[in-house]
Formats: sequence, structure tokens, C-alpha cells
Amino acid sequence: MTGVDCNGKERDLMRQIAFYGKGGIGKSTTQQNTIACLAEMGKRIMIVGCDPKADSTRLILHSKCQDTVLSLAAEAGSVEDLELEDVLLKGWKDIKCVESGGPEPGVGCAGRGVITSINFLEENGAYEGLDYVAYDVLGDVVCGGFAMPIRENKAQEIYIVTSGEMMAMYAANNIAKGILKYAHSGGVRLGGLICNSRNTDCEAELIQELARRLNTQMIHYIPRDNVVQHAELRRMTVLEYDPNCAQAAEYRALAEKIEANTMKTIPTPITMDELEELLIDFGIMEVGDESIVGQAKA
Repeated sequence: MTGVDCNGKERDLMRQIAFYGKGGIGKSTTQQNTIACLAEMGKRIMIVGCDPKADSTRLILHSKCQDTVLSLAAEAGSVEDLELEDVLLKGWKDIKCVESGGPEPGVGCAGRGVITSINFLEENGAYEGLDYVAYDVLGDVVCGGFAMPIRENKAQEIYIVTSGEMMAMYAANNIAKGILKYAHSGGVRLGGLICNSRNTDCEAELIQELARRLNTQMIHYIPRDNVVQHAELRRMTVLEYDPNCAQAAEYRALAEKIEANTMKTIPTPITMDELEELLIDFGIMEVGDESIVGQAKA
């Protein structure tokens, strides 16, 4: 993607993308494997982990976890006492890695780390010279600090990792509602749904239809493969662990689609009744079976 600077010369524009998705759907794994493929293509990238678990960069850094902005700020006294090199590490293919972190369980707002981290990175020039910034965001709730990449126009394109499971689809629809809320004021757009397969019935077709109803695309279907687990156990992306395997080709295909993506839309979220009707249409639920949808509503 290119633009024109103040002198009329063409220049590359940094793309700020975000990966959202239900907890446990494989969002962070999908994000890191995709970013690794973009880096293989020569893209200069920074990952900003916006999940309190601080696991958004472990496969890139080959580490259990990275010190977070919040934990380092607590040790130093305040975030103003930190230097950029304190919080930013370089991993595989020189991918820059930052983890926002969160408070102790039950104490404070987990979104605080997201706000503090992004503000600190911007003020200290961390975004300079990049092709992509990728935010990895907890997607079960789209509120407060977790919505900052959407609300503050930090991420222009959102990719939702989902599957054919009911709760993953429910979360995807909720995230679409969050994007819609800020689409007109901030310009954020939905880039597509990534189906991270759970081998459920009619999964690809179901997510394709969900995408159509949300006014977006299923940008890629990632099949289930145990090589992902094998790579994760070694704290590696699939691309690094086995670059010639079929699953590495899937992540490369997703990265290429994101790089070429021009379909960035304002989503049209559906109601719970419409989501129930979708499941009935695909034979996942029977008419009158409200137990699954009832759990989501609760």
C-alpha cells in the first residue's frame, strides 16, 4: 500500500491490523504464524500483544513469555522511566515484539495495559519504518482498553479468528458490533473472518455464510493439523519448524491474502435469532433447540 507525502512523492504506508477472536480459538497462534509469513515476504513488522496472558510473541521470541510494559513500569516506578529498548525485543526475522500485559487477577482493568503500551510506543517512535503493526487482542469482550485499537483508530483493518463452533461465531458477531460502533468515527474496517478449523460439521460453508451476512469475506480457511501443536511445543511458528509442510503453505496463503486485501468493509452484525436461524439452516441445531443459544445469551 502506498501514499503520497507532503512533497508529492510516493511512499509506503504502514498498515495497522488487529487479530481478534474468542479465547481459546487459536488467535495468538494464527496471528504469529501469519506475521511470520509476512516477515518472510520482507515486511517490517511489530507485534503489540494486547492480551493479559502475554502470549502474543512467544513463538516469535522462542520464549515462555516476555516482560510486559505494565510489569516493567511497576518495577521502574512509572512508564515514563522506561526506555523503548526495555519493552521492545526483536525475534525471528527481526520481528519487533511488545507485550502490554495486565494487572494481577481481580485487580484493576486489564485494558489499562493496552492503553499504556500503545501510548508509550507512539511517543517513543516505535512505529517508524514499519510496514505493519499487528495487534493481538482478547476478543471475548470488546470494551474499554481492549477496544482501543478499534476506538482510537489505531488498527484500520480487523481480522476475526473464528470457527464453526457456536461460541466462536457468537464472539465474532460481537466483535463485528464493536467495529460497527466506531467505523464511522474512526474509519476502522473489517478485513475478514479467518476460519481456524475445529473440524465441525459444514464448517467452511457455515463461516462463508456468516461472513456474507456480516458483509465481509472468509479470507482464509486454515485446516486443522497437529504440526501446529508440535511447533508450539518448541515455541516456534510452523514456518520456522517445518517450512515445507502443507500447513506452512496455508499460513503463507493467508499472509498473501492479507497483503493483497482490498475488501475492508463496515460490518452488518446479526441478531441472536438470526444466528440461531443460520445454525438451523446448516443442520447444526434443530428447530426448538434453544439450549446452545441460551448459553450464549446468558
